[in-house]
Amino acid sequence: MKIKKGDVVVVTTGKHKPSRGNQTTGEVLAVYPKTNRVVVKGVNIATKHSRPSQANPDGGIIKTEAPIHISNVAILDPVTKKPTKVGYKLVDGKKVRFAKASGTVLDK
Repeated sequence: MKIKKGDVVVVTTGKHKPSRGNQTTGEVLAVYPKTNRVVVKGVNIATKHSRPSQANPDGGIIKTEAPIHISNVAILDPVTKKPTKVGYKLVDGKKVRFAKASGTVLDK
């Protein structure tokens, strides 16, 4: 998978897609490679009604991020601030990811 935890991504399709220049961006909180899904902060908020318990004595409505398919997000280029594809290259004998639009190395 070319997207990792901690990457900043932009949502390209679905309910949070860009409309009239507004991009929905967020940090990747979790990656699920087996199902090709990612959890993005502030995107695809799901509400769950919980009963009162010892952990949550009042119960109520809990809002949490739900996973979205990895094909619906793209890495945000740190230089151009636009969605970009990811490539791999060798730097000092180490395989690193880079943004194809600007050539900036994404791995630290």
